[in-house]
Amino acid sequence: MARTIILMMDSFGVGASADAEQFGDSGANTLASIARQAELNLPNLERRGLAKLAEQASGEHPKGLNYAGSIDARYGYAQEISHGKDTPSGHWEMAGVPVLFDWHYFPEQPHCFPDTFIDALVQRNDLPGVLGECHASGTTILEQLGETHCSSGQPIIYTSADSVVQIAAHEEHFGVERLLALCEDCRALLDEMQLNVGRVIARPFIGDSATTFKRTGNRRDYSVLPPAPTVLDALKAAGGEVVSVGKIADIYAHQGITRKIKADGNQALFDATLQAFREAGDNSLIFTNFVDFDSQYGHRRDIPGYAQALNEFDKRLPELDALLLDGDRVFITADHGCDPSFPGSDHTREYVPVICYGPGLSPAELGRRETFADIGQSIASHHGLPALNYGRSFL
Repeated sequence: MARTIILMMDSFGVGASADAEQFGDSGANTLASIARQAELNLPNLERRGLAKLAEQASGEHPKGLNYAGSIDARYGYAQEISHGKDTPSGHWEMAGVPVLFDWHYFPEQPHCFPDTFIDALVQRNDLPGVLGECHASGTTILEQLGETHCSSGQPIIYTSADSVVQIAAHEEHFGVERLLALCEDCRALLDEMQLNVGRVIARPFIGDSATTFKRTGNRRDYSVLPPAPTVLDALKAAGGEVVSVGKIADIYAHQGITRKIKADGNQALFDATLQAFREAGDNSLIFTNFVDFDSQYGHRRDIPGYAQALNEFDKRLPELDALLLDGDRVFITADHGCDPSFPGSDHTREYVPVICYGPGLSPAELGRRETFADIGQSIASHHGLPALNYGRSFL
């Protein structure tokens, strides 16, 4: 039997990568920054080599992680070779398809979107106009423009350091379905204009005022297709099952997915992951993105919240371990960093952890992996799939 589960800890970087200076991220270290300022209790991740791989990656041993026992996993850290530090690039590379082209980014200035794009979006969707048109934090811009949006009917459109267009609208005043239709048309318009933007994200929210506005779990990502077939496509083509938990399906533009499970919040995502794994047969892959680490804590620079979320995640790992059978392999990794002590609110270019374990798998130190694609290549090897074009298996 061969089953695989990927626990993708969105934004859980373990130290500035070799090329971090090119991204303005020298000194970033998501894990170490949290450990310096908050109490971490991660015995299960430590038993899988987290502290050791983090020290190897950055030269700094995370404060408070003092496990001295034997390691029962294969552990290391990986460098990203994709050109960006965004969500699609990290996810696609770990599935064997690095992004070796440059995305389109919007300049950090007022009215950052081309007039032709905004004019077409307004006309095609019969909008009274739009608000924002700038780089912004998703929570801050709701505080600034949410009330105006509710009274005017104008959606809020903004971007970040990533290649992304985000559109926020109130679930009641504007409507979720209307927002999703608007974002679908935005995706189509960007493609028509040949603006190589990685994602359009629908950001629905609720609340009555600037102090109560809150984004909901009805978020939807509209990604371009990966530039080549991923290991997910290969497993699906071989008759395997590929289960997306959370936003994974959106990130891969729903390619290579056989079943989609939605859940909101890390705890609900873990519940859904466990249930999917209980139901999984031979030749199955369960792939979960734990988005709260990034969206709720990394981008919001919330160190105590990030620490608590890590502790809660670690506490639940034994529930998964109890389900493992011979031939099962668990991969724990991340797609980029988002150091909550760093200036601004953007992702940070960091190494990511590479942890793999399961019944019968001998522990080993993996050291520095040259690409996230080593994960995809290892999954391909585990399932007896043809070798991918990138990566080197560590199984």
